[in-house]
Amino acid sequence: MSVKAIDGQFQINTRNSSYIMLVERGYLFHVYWGKKISFGDNSYMNREYDWYSSFSPNLEDGDCGFSLEGRPLEYSGWGRGDFKNPSIEIINPDGSNIVDLKYDSYEIIPGKPELSGLPSSYCEAGDNAETLKITLKDEVSNIFVHLYYAVFEDFDVITRWTVVENRSGGTVEIARVMSATVDFDNMRYDVISNFGSWSRERHLERGPVRHGIFETGSRRGASSHTHNPFILLCSHDACETSGDVYGVTLVYSGSYKSIVEGTRYHFTRLNIGINPDGFGWRLSQGETFTSPEVLLSYSSEGINKLSSQYHKMIRKRLCRGKYRDIRRPVIINSWEACYFSFDENKLAEIGDCAAKLGVELLVVDDGWFGRRDGDTSSLGDWKVDRNKLPNGIEGLYKRLEKSGCKLGMWFEPEMISPESELYDKHPDWCVHVEGRPRSLARTQLVLDLSRKDVCDFVYDSVANILKTGMVSYIKWDYNRNICEASSSALPAENAKEFLHRYYLGLYSVLDRLTKDFPDVLFENCSGGGGRFDCGMLAYMPQTWTSDDSDAVERLKIQYGTSIIYPLSTIVGHVSACPNHQTKHVTSFESRLNVALTGSFGYELDPTRLTEEEKEKVRYGAELYKKYGDMLVNGEYYRLRSPFEENCSAWCTVSERRDIAIAVYMRIRMEIEPNPERLILRGLDETAEYKEINSGKIYSGSQLMGFGIPVPGPAAMGEYASKMWIFEKI
Repeated sequence: MSVKAIDGQFQINTRNSSYIMLVERGYLFHVYWGKKISFGDNSYMNREYDWYSSFSPNLEDGDCGFSLEGRPLEYSGWGRGDFKNPSIEIINPDGSNIVDLKYDSYEIIPGKPELSGLPSSYCEAGDNAETLKITLKDEVSNIFVHLYYAVFEDFDVITRWTVVENRSGGTVEIARVMSATVDFDNMRYDVISNFGSWSRERHLERGPVRHGIFETGSRRGASSHTHNPFILLCSHDACETSGDVYGVTLVYSGSYKSIVEGTRYHFTRLNIGINPDGFGWRLSQGETFTSPEVLLSYSSEGINKLSSQYHKMIRKRLCRGKYRDIRRPVIINSWEACYFSFDENKLAEIGDCAAKLGVELLVVDDGWFGRRDGDTSSLGDWKVDRNKLPNGIEGLYKRLEKSGCKLGMWFEPEMISPESELYDKHPDWCVHVEGRPRSLARTQLVLDLSRKDVCDFVYDSVANILKTGMVSYIKWDYNRNICEASSSALPAENAKEFLHRYYLGLYSVLDRLTKDFPDVLFENCSGGGGRFDCGMLAYMPQTWTSDDSDAVERLKIQYGTSIIYPLSTIVGHVSACPNHQTKHVTSFESRLNVALTGSFGYELDPTRLTEEEKEKVRYGAELYKKYGDMLVNGEYYRLRSPFEENCSAWCTVSERRDIAIAVYMRIRMEIEPNPERLILRGLDETAEYKEINSGKIYSGSQLMGFGIPVPGPAAMGEYASKMWIFEKI
């Protein structure tokens, strides 16, 4: 049993954590989230306050000590004295926005319901999973708010979402609806979040909770390169291996907001959900609105343990399909090899050469369709450019087939070029506001996926290629954000619904495609990592992590990404050198070692390599084929941080702890540095391990106690790395 509900007390237990709520005076209060507590009488956890302030309104005559501002609410309304950031705001038919939510009822549901039209986690047969549904009610407006808590006990994860139901008899407008609110009764926490930009994604920031508001999010119509829809709270002393850590991450790809607020009474309130800026949703009598899902997880053993819990949950109960639990094919992408300048012969040459080196799939990137010789035209015209591919996809497929290489294709199906046949035919299909200029980015506009006819077109554009049976991989790109967020097909009173309707449309397309073509590997991309989120991962099991393919730059990008996302979702390629973005000159070994931290491939022209370089490409492919399943399903440990040191290091350990791969990479040269040791984690301390490159034998306790010596800078050089592979004897 994961859920217990009795006498206005609700307790949710995972394997190692508890989440507790109490009903008092009709309101649902949050009282505990932390280490697992045995089921019992938790009524004593409600706090009484002996202070009084006329600026904290009391709700009952004669009881000056009862104010919503001074209590940790589970889901907060608006206008009744709780002045913190609300969970929900609704515009009533009379124009008022008061929402006063009181406890109404509860239900315990076996397993986990699906979310209507939204990506979400799921249960499998044998899962120890239950769902607690708590219903709150505004007794004046007759608005019901259903709070759902799905408990994945074995994964140490609780998922939350909110359903708003209108029984008012009229139409209301939802102005704000957070997926989750968590109130903590103190401010003794640090906030860990991320920031970035194109090619500099998911760098980490950490600072204490302060009085006032700390906020991350996106108004871009996508989760964005700038921030990512997760946030952590942790004790001040928390590190990778110890301390209390609380994580929330949103299963959503659109505009979002996460808020951490330190209050006047030294509480901390955490909110996460759809960004209320520019959002509104009209809800007629009898209708419901479902918020995106949130994955909550707690660890008393530091940040790495929390990451491990998220990795397992996302990998096993969010990602789906054929490729969920297995290594992905070794791919080579045409982009950095030849950009737009290719033809069938060039692609076949790359594919043939790469196949001989162990590559399994060639991805034809941008430029194969319409009149696409640059990024100024043809998006939306998904017909083969016969000047480049005179024999169509079939001709290229047959030539690659002879080499034993499969075929993948790049698409940017959510976009339209003003210079295209599609735009000439349907200029109203793009996102725009009549009478206003249409803002371009990368010389392109965004298709209006709030419209069913446009969604059908997008589905058909990709499906028509996949129906040939020749394409086994799709790279799904998204290379700009949304301006003039409006649809000509929406009535004026529904205009604020557009951005959310866009994603409901996108998710419907992705749901159809992935179900109709279950053998195709879909890779998510948005100028690299601009839409790296759990919403997209629910349909596509991996994401092109960044357009910055430089091994040095990837250290911070991949480190920050791994806080939440498992290695199986992180795509890394060995790129050409000097690097096309940074001009860094790094050894092949460093590029390989960094790229092998996830789904693996190459971003170069193998026909231009020396024989020595080709052997290294072959070695990398063989290494990934041998250990790829372990990299997908193993435990990942961050050992040294590039944000804090002149190096980065990590190791991946198989589920049975019989194989471990560790990597150390030095960033800058140092003069007379101290000798270094790399201390591993996650091994069997009673076992012996053989390092396969050197043949040396170590005990697990040695590797996790003393560690392994790291070659000095004189031996390794700048931007140099070292990989060790340990196998249990």
